[in-house]
Amino acid sequence: MRKYGKRHAGILAYTLVFAFAFCGCGSKDDVTTSATMETTTSAATESTTQATSKGEWVEEEDGTRYYDESGNYVKGFFKIIDDYGIIRIYRFDPENGFLEKNTKIDVDGYPVYVNGKGEVYGGWVPVDGKWYFCSTKGSAVKNETLEFYDEDGTKVLYTFGNDGAMIEESEDGDEPVDESLGKTATYRNMSPEEITASLTLEQKAAQMVQPAIYNLADGQMQENCYGSVLSKSAILTAAEWRDEVDYLQLLALSSEASIPFIYGQDDVHGVNYCEGAVYFPHNIGMGAANDPELMYQIGLITADEAKLCHMMWNFAPCLAQSADPRWGRTYESYGADLEIIKSLGTSYTKGLLDGGIVACAKHYFGDGNVKYGTGEISDVARLIDRGDAQLTEDEINALLEVYRGQIKAGVQTIMISHSALNGLKMHENADYIMRLKNEMGFEGFIVSDWDSVKNTSPSTYYDQVVTAVNAGIDMLMEVGTFNEAMEIIVDAVNKGDIKASRVDDAVTRIIRVKKNVGLFDDPYLQNIKTKQADTGSAEYRAVAEKAVEESLVLLKNDNNVLPLKSGTSIYLTGPAADHAQAQCGGWTLDWNQSPNKDIPGVTTIQAGFLQKAEEYGLTVYTDPDDAEKADVVVLCVGEQAYAEWNGDTEDLQLCGALGLYGNEDAIAEAASLGKPVVTLIVAGRQVILGNDYQNWDAAVMCYLPGSEGQGIVNVLCGKTDFRGKLPSPWYGSVDQIGTGETFLPQGYGLTMSGE
Repeated sequence: MRKYGKRHAGILAYTLVFAFAFCGCGSKDDVTTSATMETTTSAATESTTQATSKGEWVEEEDGTRYYDESGNYVKGFFKIIDDYGIIRIYRFDPENGFLEKNTKIDVDGYPVYVNGKGEVYGGWVPVDGKWYFCSTKGSAVKNETLEFYDEDGTKVLYTFGNDGAMIEESEDGDEPVDESLGKTATYRNMSPEEITASLTLEQKAAQMVQPAIYNLADGQMQENCYGSVLSKSAILTAAEWRDEVDYLQLLALSSEASIPFIYGQDDVHGVNYCEGAVYFPHNIGMGAANDPELMYQIGLITADEAKLCHMMWNFAPCLAQSADPRWGRTYESYGADLEIIKSLGTSYTKGLLDGGIVACAKHYFGDGNVKYGTGEISDVARLIDRGDAQLTEDEINALLEVYRGQIKAGVQTIMISHSALNGLKMHENADYIMRLKNEMGFEGFIVSDWDSVKNTSPSTYYDQVVTAVNAGIDMLMEVGTFNEAMEIIVDAVNKGDIKASRVDDAVTRIIRVKKNVGLFDDPYLQNIKTKQADTGSAEYRAVAEKAVEESLVLLKNDNNVLPLKSGTSIYLTGPAADHAQAQCGGWTLDWNQSPNKDIPGVTTIQAGFLQKAEEYGLTVYTDPDDAEKADVVVLCVGEQAYAEWNGDTEDLQLCGALGLYGNEDAIAEAASLGKPVVTLIVAGRQVILGNDYQNWDAAVMCYLPGSEGQGIVNVLCGKTDFRGKLPSPWYGSVDQIGTGETFLPQGYGLTMSGE
């Protein structure tokens, strides 16, 4: 009997040879089990607890157990055949018999994956002395013969009976394959050019498209082996993300091409699609902080938490120059100063790279320079987002310098902007796209933005895809029409509308990036190194807390009402006081906003005050009935959470269309109390404040601070002074935008010490 651990670890490439029916065969076959495996074999004799339940699942206080027909709870791997004849193998903790979920089990040195239902969905497992191979569907193979390659490169056929147990093995010639990765392993010692040359045109085209995960149908990844996948299917923890990504990798490596895929995500303020991760202040706040070393640390931390999720490609940093705060993506920008944008963006990218993941500079270019009223009208009508950036040659060259800095830093991917440049959509602007490769020496690959190829000028989708590829875009983020885009690439090459050399260049670049980040050597990231064992560590939250402290801008401090002194009683009010959704803003657990007002792991401003009250000697009231007892009112107002064009606004007012419900009432309540008022503004941009500003004794711009709201309390109570400066001009009305007139100038920001 062969050493089972070398058969692709049971989760790698295999080929279905033929299927046939057995009637109960194999139940008495003698199968040798390696000594290391016997310790994990499920057996009723391991049980120590008797129960009245027999043959039943039982929900207990600490989890789920399954009791066999003798009334013993099972441990290790256990087989159940359901009413449809499907063989499910479950994993129960060998110590206490509780069902294990979303985990990776080491079996003879190789991983076996368990999904959220506790089902083994990839790997060879032993049950009662017999070996089973679990497929990617959460069930054991039966009545099939599969082929694998042994450690010496010999092809071996394994036959499985009606009960799923392996009943026969036979050699079928020698086909040298390195160790356990099958065809994927042959790529290890090949150059990206050689790997590309080994692929068919159809396989190359599949590398050039990027589906959204929720649009992938069963079997599509295994059939086509797409180059990348993005987005989300649900709110997941890090462990659940690993489960999701590894399952897709399993399918990719089970394909004919067997090229590892890379998962891409908009982790724009921490790993913000992972529940329980650290969420940093959005870029506008980091622009106010203007601390390159801190940005580098945030890049490192984001990379570490992304690796814990097996998401190796981050669509960040955003390098937009904020020109008009009515733009809904203003908070994604570091501000208006291109030198600050270049410095912070480069520092962040270096952090991601040193942390071991792929960075993506975006959006090339002019996305923040679009003119109000030119917004794209496609699936929806936009005011400004995706509009036209009407720029001079000098303005263009200044923006290009930011990207030169990224390329010099080693950025591996660049995303094209949805916007137009002087009337031409960037997704078809071959001149400027090819400058990246031909003039700036960019060796990575270029990716389109979400479905943006469809919004270019050609009248047919065929011509839009051909135009984008010929313009120099290497990977198409066509999230729902990825198969159609793939077929168009193949058809266009065959017709001569796209040169084969253009496709080869694109695929070589894509494979080079994936190879350099280690996916060909370790596609399941079994050997990846992370500093932390899980997301949301105290160490990383402390860095985020510091980022909050540095990002705050003190606008006024009449009568030195700040810092709040020990012995002060405060009345905390306003809709932003206890509103995690508003505090974190868009791109948090979802695109536009978190599905819920409360977010696990997020400390709101109110929670921060209550947490820190004893430390700072404060009495905190939150009940309006107690307002009269307070010495100072802390008023928390702000904007709703939004993303992209949903944040485009005509009025830009704090109490306007995108202001939080309750802003006006809270402002009026604070004014009526006749006490000193400290106003905290939680918003994705510098909103128009109106006459209310004159009634406040102190005002602080908090931007979108993320998960560590206690950082705001630290500064208000004098643990550290304010250091943030406005990253762009603050306008007193929309009429001032672009005129040089301001309410407060760029770079403005007070300190409590008066320095």
